Amino acid sequence: MPDATVTLDALLAPYVELQRDALLPALWEIQTAYGYISPLAVRAISRTLRIPEAEIYGVVSFYSMFHQEPTGQQVVHICTDPACGLKGADDLLRAACARLGIQPGETSPDGGHTIVRSSCLGLCEHAPAAQISRRGADVRSVAPVGDVDRLLAGDAGPRPTVIGGEVRVLLAGEQCQMLDEYGDYAALRHALQHLDPDRVISEVEKSGLVGRGGAAFPTGQKWRFTRQASEQPHYVVCNADESEPGTFKDRVLLETRPHLVLEGMALCAYAIGASKGYLFVRGEYPEAYRTLQDALAEAQAANLLGKRIMGSEFSFDIELRRSAGAYICGEETALFEAIEGKRGYPRMKPPFPTSQGLFGKPTAINNVETLCAVTGIVRYGADWFRQFGTEKSSGTKLVSVSGHVQRPGVYEIVPGLTLRRLLEEYCGGVTGTLQAVLMGGAAGTFLKPDEIDVRLTFEDLQAIGGTFGSGAVMVFNETVDLRDVLRRLARFFQHESCGKCFPCQLGTQRQLEIVERMDRPLSGDYERLRDIGLTMSEASLCGLGQTAAAAVLSALRKWPELVGTS
Repeated sequence: MPDATVTLDALLAPYVELQRDALLPALWEIQTAYGYISPLAVRAISRTLRIPEAEIYGVVSFYSMFHQEPTGQQVVHICTDPACGLKGADDLLRAACARLGIQPGETSPDGGHTIVRSSCLGLCEHAPAAQISRRGADVRSVAPVGDVDRLLAGDAGPRPTVIGGEVRVLLAGEQCQMLDEYGDYAALRHALQHLDPDRVISEVEKSGLVGRGGAAFPTGQKWRFTRQASEQPHYVVCNADESEPGTFKDRVLLETRPHLVLEGMALCAYAIGASKGYLFVRGEYPEAYRTLQDALAEAQAANLLGKRIMGSEFSFDIELRRSAGAYICGEETALFEAIEGKRGYPRMKPPFPTSQGLFGKPTAINNVETLCAVTGIVRYGADWFRQFGTEKSSGTKLVSVSGHVQRPGVYEIVPGLTLRRLLEEYCGGVTGTLQAVLMGGAAGTFLKPDEIDVRLTFEDLQAIGGTFGSGAVMVFNETVDLRDVLRRLARFFQHESCGKCFPCQLGTQRQLEIVERMDRPLSGDYERLRDIGLTMSEASLCGLGQTAAAAVLSALRKWPELVGTS
C-alpha cells in the first residue's frame, strides 16, 4: 500500500506508460495514500494517463468509495441494508456518530474518523458489518461489530464463515487454500495434454452448466460463441463484483479457494483462444483482493499462469482490477466500461459481449462460482457433473443464507433439496416463527411459510413464481416489519441506479418515495407501485432497472395489506 508521505509524482510513476484502462488502479493509489482524490491529484492523473480532467471527475463521482473532499484518518463504513438492519445497524450508526459528535457523512473534529452509511458490504452472515479504510494503509472488514469502542478502534476480530451443505465440490473449508494445498492445476494440465479447445467447450456444454450469477445462461454456449468470433484478440473476464444484499458466496470462494477461480479462468481462456484475462473484484472485498494477489503471484511463479504454461504453447495472463463501490458494475457491459477507465454505464445490447465485449473485442464473462465449477467438469467429465442435481439444474449450487437462522453462512447443495430442509437441517432452523423468505437477493421474490417445501431448482422456483437468482436466501421471522425490509431494498436500488436510462432513474426514486410512506399510504399507492415496477421491468436498459421492483412487486402479490389497495 502507498505511504501517505509519497508524492503524487512518485505514486503515479508506474502509470506513465499505461493507457486509460489504468485509471481505476491509479485512483485507488491516490485514495489510499491521501484518503481522498483532490483536484491536484486529478490534474496529475490527467497528465499521466492523458485523460481529460472532466472525465476523471466523472469516474470519481460515480463510485461511492472514492471521496473528493478530505476525510478522517479512518473512514468507517457501516452497512444498513436488510441483514445488518435486522441486527441493529441503525442503532450502531447512531451510536458511532453520537460518540464523535457528528452526523453520517461527516468527519470528527479531531480528524480521526469519518462515518459513512454504507450499502451492503457482502458480509451478511456476520451482521452487523462495517469496514474501515485507514489512510496510507489498508481496508479491513469489521464483522460482526460488537460495540462502538472496538469499531472506532479498528478492532476487526475473527469472522469465520459457516460453510456446509450436502457435498464439498466447490467449498473446501474455512481456511484459505493456497497452492501447496490446492495442487498444480490438474484440470488445466489435463486439458493441455489431452483435450483440444473444442473438446473442452463440448464437455462444458454437455454438463448443462449455466451461469451462477443469476441469469442462468448456458456457459458452454457462451464460450462457443466467443471462440467462433473472428475478430482478435479474445478476452476472459471474471465478474467478482457481487454486490447485491444477501449474496456473499463468491466472497467465500475468493477468500478460501482463490486458485480454483484462477484455474477456471485459465480453462476458459484455453477454450476460447484468449491470452489475457481480467478479474474484477468488488471494492468492498479487501481481504479477497489481497488473497487473490498472493494466489496470482504463486501461480505465476509456478508457471501455472504466464508464458508457455506447463511447457505448452498456451500463454495466459490475469490482471486484477478493484472496483470502488457501484452495484451496477456487476452488469457485464458496465463492468467492461469500468475496466476501460470509464463510468460504469451499461451498454445497449446487441451487440453482445461474445462479439463485442471488453475493448470492443469478443469476450467471455462469467461469475466466480461458474468458473469454479468448470475445473471439475474438465477434470472429471460432464457425466460426473450431471450426477448432481436435476436435468435442468445440474451440478452443485452455492447458496448464501442470512437473517433469522441459527447458522447463517454459505451452503453447497444439490439442486432438488427443499428450502425447508435447507433451513431446518443445515441452517439449524429459524430463530422465532418464520414470516417470509426472500429468494434470490434484493432483486428476488418472497416466499411464504407454506411455500418452503419447494425444491431448490431453477425450474421448481420458476413454476411457483419465484427465482433462484444467485442463490441468496434471506430469512425473516415474525418480529420483522416487511415494510422496513422493502424500504431498505428500495433505498438500495435508488442509490445504486446509475441514471443512464430514465425508467430506472425516475422509477427507483418514485418507488422509494411510495415505499417510505407505506405506514400511511395514499389512496392508489398500490396501483402506483405496480405500474412503476412493471414500467421499470419492461423499459429499463439493464438488469438493475429490470429487477429493481421484483421484491416490491412480489410483496404486493403476497401481502397486499402492506399498502392500501384502493
